[in-house]
Amino acid sequence: MRSSVKNRPLLGRKTSRQRRNLMIATWEGIPSTIFQTLLAGQFLTGYLLYLGASSAQIGFVLAITTFVNIAQIAVAFLIQRLASRKWALVLAVAFNRIIWSSTGLIPFLFPEKYWVTAFIGLYIISFMFNTVGAMLWNSLIGDIVPARVRGRYFGIRNTLLNALNTVVMFAGGMMLDHFPQSQGFLYLYIIIWVAAVANIIIFTFYPDVEFQRSAESKFIPMLRKPLQDGLFMKATLFLAGFLFLQNMVVPLYSYVMLELLHINYQTISLLNVTQTVFMMASFYVWGNLNARFSNRSLLFWTLPLIAISILCWGGLSFLPLLPVLFVAHAIFGAGVGGFNQLAFNFIIGDTPKSERPMYMAMYAAVTGVAAFFGPLLGGQVLAWIKPWPIWTQVFGMQLIVGISMILLAITLGRRILRN
Repeated sequence: MRSSVKNRPLLGRKTSRQRRNLMIATWEGIPSTIFQTLLAGQFLTGYLLYLGASSAQIGFVLAITTFVNIAQIAVAFLIQRLASRKWALVLAVAFNRIIWSSTGLIPFLFPEKYWVTAFIGLYIISFMFNTVGAMLWNSLIGDIVPARVRGRYFGIRNTLLNALNTVVMFAGGMMLDHFPQSQGFLYLYIIIWVAAVANIIIFTFYPDVEFQRSAESKFIPMLRKPLQDGLFMKATLFLAGFLFLQNMVVPLYSYVMLELLHINYQTISLLNVTQTVFMMASFYVWGNLNARFSNRSLLFWTLPLIAISILCWGGLSFLPLLPVLFVAHAIFGAGVGGFNQLAFNFIIGDTPKSERPMYMAMYAAVTGVAAFFGPLLGGQVLAWIKPWPIWTQVFGMQLIVGISMILLAITLGRRILRN
């Protein structure tokens, strides 16, 4: 009895420490969201067009972010030897934020003919560090957030950060429409630089929690763990194929809207805000369904939604422009919100804890390679069909890809994910 009473204060302190750690992870997401929102999507595409990039070059840049995920396999092995995951994470994040944000200095440091080349070089280096940071963050956050509150916590965190994303996206779009390109991008990068510094500082407050290491000490046996997991690898390879098709068109939406449909930044921001709002609403729905159905089964049902959203672009052939785009973005938000949430739960919840880093790395590497070739091929196809009628570039490729995704989902997807 005396022992039980003595332990109560300790339990109180433990609970308080956990809450503080969750608050740090939530606060860290605020500058990170600002930073990444203003450097991605229509802002990334617009800045590349300002630098003089072609559709093929834009497709290559958009593909880089996923291809470098291959490095996560090496990181998952090396992480086992780290004395501190936290400080390795801080260093990786710091290098990523500094190098990525330095792309805003390109017009001041390089002759105009080298602008796109310089951007690609800095972007590749920054995302190598981002890959390391992502692996470390996923490993650390999986240990920081207790399993019993994981679904609720990430649901709340994702909702808050996506709400911030919509505000930042809309404000950034208004800024670029209001100011000339050079001035507008300069103002955006000032905000980006402030957010980068704040993000690095908050990461230093992360806890360095105890790490449950793999039972394997050598690379090949550790690599075999996910490779020998038949259900995991089948699902991963299938999702990689689906993401390959999806990424042939979705990352290039901003290019099509800016360059071919001549839609302004503010309207594109509103479209992306619509997508984010529906994504936020979907978190609650998919989260509740996840209490009744498995991650794999629900992942299957997100696939038709994503495919239908892409097929909606075909409505541009006979319906008004903006209503079609708003519907397409809304459906995509609901589908991809569920996909991202359930894929993360699939990796975190359905895999052995001690082997989780290698499982995460394998998933990221396989899907990353597929997602790399998607926008690369998509950007090249847009360049090839440039002499063709403009509808083939605006929605023709989307129709072909959307139909292919539906067929893939109802054939292979039904067998693999609905076991």
